[in-house]
Amino acid sequence: MRAWTVRQWGVASASAIVIALVMGVVTAIIDNPVFIRMLPAPWWVYPIWITTAVLLGLLLATYVGPGGSRLESSSSRQRRGLGAALLAWFAIGCPTCNMLVVLAVGTSGAVTWFQPLQPVLGVLSVLLLGAALRGRLRNASACPVAIPAAAERD
Repeated sequence: MRAWTVRQWGVASASAIVIALVMGVVTAIIDNPVFIRMLPAPWWVYPIWITTAVLLGLLLATYVGPGGSRLESSSSRQRRGLGAALLAWFAIGCPTCNMLVVLAVGTSGAVTWFQPLQPVLGVLSVLLLGAALRGRLRNASACPVAIPAAAERD
């Protein structure tokens, strides 16, 4: 990341801010008139929410080439990043507000069974995002972008 351009850092910053806002509003961590949390957010939701946004922002920046080009990606790492983002969404969301969880286990099951699993999902999502970011950064340093022949002559 030391060799990242201003553009890559800009993508990372803007992405992290947008992701934090979207996740915060939709999961009602950020108070808003559209989405309402039925149960208050526990303390651990906030670090998971911010860490997820930062890691996703950094991960998205790895898909931007130094010159603004789009870099190729591995579908397994894309799936890992998407899976981690979904886990984070389930982790920080209100257990009784999540229709998928309520349909699967009911309201009492959401509180009894799903709510205690949410911190585990949050930690797992952060670990998966960290692994996806590490893999992207490793591949970027192991396989640098070739300089075109015309640029070498200058």
